[in-house]
Amino acid sequence: MKALINNIVTTSAGLDTLPVRVAIGATFAAHGAQKLFAWFGGYGLEGTAGWMASIGIEPAMLMTVLAGSSEFFGGLLLIVGLLVRPAALTLAIAMVVAIFTVHIQNGLFMSNNGYEYALALLVVSVGLIIRGGGSFSADRVLQQKLAS
Repeated sequence: MKALINNIVTTSAGLDTLPVRVAIGATFAAHGAQKLFAWFGGYGLEGTAGWMASIGIEPAMLMTVLAGSSEFFGGLLLIVGLLVRPAALTLAIAMVVAIFTVHIQNGLFMSNNGYEYALALLVVSVGLIIRGGGSFSADRVLQQKLAS
């Protein structure tokens, strides 16, 4: 079990991921808060589930809870740098689903509700899966504690 946890939290030193984690984490957390809590002008669970059902994503409430939770809690985890790889993986999956169920038919550009923004979030998430949390992360602290 210790080896599994160590593999999940292992990260190399570097400050490069800190601004990426915080900015993308805040973005994801805000989007999740819109879906879950109707914060920041969002529609909340009922409204988002109704929209998901209207575009054929079913079971809509379950998918809303999964997407919103992935974004909100995954975003918070990225901000603090805890379980960065698993959090980024769930966020990457959410972006793949968003691209192929909502945006792909509209082309690349956001001006047409295209997939460019979701693609950018996907690429950053994949980068965090590969890189990990970096020096200023809770994962780095856990890694050091497990090594001692």
